[in-house]
Amino acid sequence: MDKLFKETLWKQFGASIDMLDNAIRMCPDEYWNTDEKFWYTSYHCLFFLDYYLTLDPSNYISPKPFTYSEFEGKLPERIYTKDELLIYSKACKEKCHTLLLTFTDEIANKRWVNQYRDYSVFEMLLYNMRHVQHHSAQLNKFLRQNINNAPAWVMQTKEEL
Repeated sequence: MDKLFKETLWKQFGASIDMLDNAIRMCPDEYWNTDEKFWYTSYHCLFFLDYYLTLDPSNYISPKPFTYSEFEGKLPERIYTKDELLIYSKACKEKCHTLLLTFTDEIANKRWVNQYRDYSVFEMLLYNMRHVQHHSAQLNKFLRQNINNAPAWVMQTKEEL
């Protein structure tokens, strides 16, 4: 796998995760659990980021204290804190970094299959990055509408591959 390709993919995927982190950090405590459920959108995004980064989704294990509520179509039993979600995000970013560091043509072409999708791992990475960016944008819009402020655009992650 071409080094430039992997580095570029990492810089952009990492930037998407950084944007999510920045939105989580900026959310005032009084908006964390309103009707819009800022915390839940953040959690949903991180849960699927983690899941979609698992090369064999049938072997996915949700880390503690998180549950499989996303697969059950219901809210988790409790509200997760900012700190919990930022720790989860850091673990997801490390998982993404490790995957891209070791990314090969063989891994890229491997199939990522669950009951809803049958994509190459490469396409799943792009899908996943778009999912993170979609929810980061929702959270930024919420912040802009409610506190008239939102995190700045992140052009590239600062961390090297």
